[in-house]
Amino acid sequence: MAKTIILHIMGEEPVLAEIEQDPQPSDAFLRVSNMRKRDGKDVSYLASGVQSVMFPWHRIAFVELMPSEEERSNVVDFFRM
Repeated sequence: MAKTIILHIMGEEPVLAEIEQDPQPSDAFLRVSNMRKRDGKDVSYLASGVQSVMFPWHRIAFVELMPSEEERSNVVDFFRM
């Protein structure tokens, strides 16, 4: 099952994407699919019809792994009143 991530690429705006499995320390690149801007629009630097992209780790600042709906139901959110 694909996980949604927020991908922070050096010199670019953060984008939403999906990965099939969590990145491993031995990986040389990160393969993502269904890349889109955070507002859901297409990413301008990708050709139309591109399904997946591979980024080398030196181009990535960091990755935010978003919880799935199943994981979200197990997480206790903290809030102020």
